[in-house]
Amino acid sequence: MQAAFFDLDKTVIAKSSMLVFSHSFFKDGLLSRATLIRAAYGQLAFMLVGADEAKMEKARRTALKLTEGWEQARVRRLVTETMEEAIRPIIFSEALELFAEHRRAGRRIYIISSAPEEVVEPLSRMLKVDDYIATRSRVVDGRYVGELDFYCYGENKAVAIRELAEWRGFELDECYAYSDSITDVPMLDAVGNPCAVNPDRELEKVSEERGWEIRKFTETAPLDPRHYLSENKHGIAIAAGVAAIALAVILRRYLSDTAESDAA
Repeated sequence: MQAAFFDLDKTVIAKSSMLVFSHSFFKDGLLSRATLIRAAYGQLAFMLVGADEAKMEKARRTALKLTEGWEQARVRRLVTETMEEAIRPIIFSEALELFAEHRRAGRRIYIISSAPEEVVEPLSRMLKVDDYIATRSRVVDGRYVGELDFYCYGENKAVAIRELAEWRGFELDECYAYSDSITDVPMLDAVGNPCAVNPDRELEKVSEERGWEIRKFTETAPLDPRHYLSENKHGIAIAAGVAAIALAVILRRYLSDTAESDAA
């Protein structure tokens, strides 16, 4: 048996899956205006330069502290309610084409992401993949306690893939893996067919040295996922930068208008 493992952010979708839900969390009262502004700039940095190990660790600590005390059911509800609007427009068409290719070959498809399972699980359902592996937060009495039961990141991804392969009977030498980040080298190294997608500089260098395939995904899917190709072709760095800058500007204006309205 064979499988294909896909990282999520900047591999299947064009942005950070967690950050795209920040406005919904703000509207529901979970995030402050200041936190939302920081999230917009964090999105810009992520889209333009990616996230190395230090940035990921800082984001992990910040997220755990921020979400401590939140109700898990409330987060699941917000994500589910805004999934279509937030995620579908930023799915890479090339990723959907690869899904179809692997399905035709009889391979099982997995999303494997450091994003929380509250995001990855409904997104995996929307993408109609076979299963997922994601970060699991510790929850006590229905609330997050600021700790993790499993961090789906770095070497942990490779360990999870090997455990899954043993359980499902996958021949890892015949399996595929796709990611954009240097932090996913262990995952890519665990399979016989690794592929760097929109790689950061470090991963691109490693991929060239090891002879791994490199792909560039640039087209996002239309709202109807049955249409896999977009007519517009834009360079990912330019499009991402312009979109994120526009988001930050619009967000600032929105928050300013909201503050003025509240004051009035």
